[in-house]
Amino acid sequence: MKICCIGAGYVGGPTMAMIAAKAPDIEVTVVDMNTVRIAAWNSDQLPVYEPGLDDIVRRTRGKNLFFSTDVTGAIRAADLIFVAVNTPTKTYGVGAGRAADLRFIESVARTIAETATTPKIIIEKSTIPVKTAETIKEILSANGNGTKFQVLSNPEFLAEGTAVADLELPDRVLIGGERTPEGETAARTLADVYARWVPRDRIIMTNLWSSELSKLVANAFLAQRISSINSISALCEATGADVDEVAHAIGRDSRIGPKFLKASVGFGGSCFQKDILNLVYLCEHFGLPEVAAYWESVVKMNDWQKHRFAGRIMKALFNTVADKKIAVLGFAFKKDTNDTRESAAIAVCRDLLAEQARVVVYDPKVSADEIRRDVLGDKASVTGPAQADARLSVAKNAYEAAEGAHALAIATEWDEFKKLDYEKIFAAMTKPAFIFDGRNILDLAQLRKIGFRAHGIGK
Repeated sequence: MKICCIGAGYVGGPTMAMIAAKAPDIEVTVVDMNTVRIAAWNSDQLPVYEPGLDDIVRRTRGKNLFFSTDVTGAIRAADLIFVAVNTPTKTYGVGAGRAADLRFIESVARTIAETATTPKIIIEKSTIPVKTAETIKEILSANGNGTKFQVLSNPEFLAEGTAVADLELPDRVLIGGERTPEGETAARTLADVYARWVPRDRIIMTNLWSSELSKLVANAFLAQRISSINSISALCEATGADVDEVAHAIGRDSRIGPKFLKASVGFGGSCFQKDILNLVYLCEHFGLPEVAAYWESVVKMNDWQKHRFAGRIMKALFNTVADKKIAVLGFAFKKDTNDTRESAAIAVCRDLLAEQARVVVYDPKVSADEIRRDVLGDKASVTGPAQADARLSVAKNAYEAAEGAHALAIATEWDEFKKLDYEKIFAAMTKPAFIFDGRNILDLAQLRKIGFRAHGIGK
């Protein structure tokens, strides 16, 4: 069997590496038109940082795992074709800011139709709106040369920072196919690949539409829990309750459970906001405005939490941060990843710059260029782009960032931030020295003993 994956991004690369590692008799080729990305996958510096990924790629690359820009050759040779291209939110026209932009999905479908000469199983791996498989099938049928295609939905459920573990021991593998003999045969073929290492009882078979919708709904439910506990964090701060204690108490209820009840400065990443807004758009499209408004409130609460955190910093620093140095520790949207998409740190930095603060950022995995690009990319979000550019800097470590700072803000829960010498940091900061823990990873009582004016989320 030969597998081709179109798209060498966060989903395609790690997923195919795991399949290659678990099924050494299957030849797996990951293709992408981006020559720089493919070169990175073939180098010692992979374009995606995930704990454990380097080792898997090194063990399989060149044996049964290949990265290439030869899209046509890989499609023709493959039995199974995974489609893992980007599906960003539309920035134009109808549905702008909410609907998924499916231009890359359509382009891939047309390329497959024009290239393939033997029967193929096409597998949707990208996060797409329900009924996209229908579009793919129409394009394949209209543009093909009589070649037989079966389209399956196999959404990914990876959490960044734990992607390798999620792939090796998944909660479930979801496969959606048509309820026809050909569709069920195709679904079983894909299930047999995963069954090399995933127990059969964890491989769930559904119809196409249920599978496509399940990905959006799963992310919406997880994000909803975060926004729910974050809304309560504001009430805790107003009343003197401790949000961690509240979360622990309600999490002990077996009907609720403890996961995704960690209050923070807000969720980020490539999936949650994009998928919820896609769900909102779908609900509006199908004439369900009340359902759309319900899910849109999850995103609104998350945005409010980010701005609330920055506002709390300004209020505590005597209602002004103008010309004050604020050190932001962490820029990735969560620890153990270099992904900054929709990171809460972006909003926090922009809000502080808009208030004329001097912002210095440190993150162990995110480059200075990426930080500056993310924060300053939207010039309209800050007052005076040239001045904002001059007031934003990037430090090489946490101690450099804290030197002379009026306040320290924890935006990402990197483990190294728990191990810092905070007495040393306190001595180097402007007094009074403030700490705002946006991830509730520090011992606030101990920090107060050192002399900090320490604040946490929901405390």
